[in-house]
Amino acid sequence: MTLITNAAAAQPQPTTGYASVNGLKMYYEVHGSGAPVVLLHGAFMTITNNWDGWIAELAKTRQVIAVEMQGHGRTADIPRAMTAANLADDVAALLAYLKIPRADVLGYSMGGGVALQCAVRHPDQVRKAVIISSTFRSDGMLAAARASIPKLTAEAFKGTPLETEYKRLSPTPDDFPKFVKHLVSSGGSGNEFSAEKLRATPAPMFFIHGDADGVRLAHVAEMFRLKGGETHGDMGPRTASRLAILPNTTHVTLMQRMSLIVPMVNDFLDATP
Repeated sequence: MTLITNAAAAQPQPTTGYASVNGLKMYYEVHGSGAPVVLLHGAFMTITNNWDGWIAELAKTRQVIAVEMQGHGRTADIPRAMTAANLADDVAALLAYLKIPRADVLGYSMGGGVALQCAVRHPDQVRKAVIISSTFRSDGMLAAARASIPKLTAEAFKGTPLETEYKRLSPTPDDFPKFVKHLVSSGGSGNEFSAEKLRATPAPMFFIHGDADGVRLAHVAEMFRLKGGETHGDMGPRTASRLAILPNTTHVTLMQRMSLIVPMVNDFLDATP
């Protein structure tokens, strides 16, 4: 009998595949079992470099569906704008492909914008949404952060794990400059919606931000208020939505706060409205 000495070796292998959705062959992985939650990565990222460690923790009690969106990782790009609205429609189509009628969604950065659009555009398919460091309008970002995005080039990522992972996984490994240009040019449209739509969206939302993550705190407060926040919970009903602002935390280091964030996410997703 062979003894397993490596903890990683004891982990069951995920189910992987490609789903034909909206002109894409979208790569996905399914880990664990239980209530489904879809993980949506940030811009220029992949399952591996966004969710390292997160999947194993969440999959202890849930079915985790991790995806690579248009142009990212193993999912090839297509001639279509990479807007949050388009990517959200892909996620909804993937859930239909997997025969999952309803799921929770959890997104970081660009993926947070996609999670918001999933909840707004496909309310029947989204039970709860976790939004990590994202906005529903471009003016929700600090002016300096907003101004930096159109200036991004492939050269800025040269030698970084983002470029390395693209070249390792992409079906078009030499197209990284083209991919960066396409993603940057797509950022100005199809990502925003009105405050009224956010207020009317039925899914409870958990907004998670750093205190130095490039998002205006006034915008964070606006999102939470639109979802029923800013009440005195000891004196009356509370909203099913939640808010967390982590101290001494930037946009990048939010992903390093897994040990703090995952228990809060589990508590939110497990809570009965």
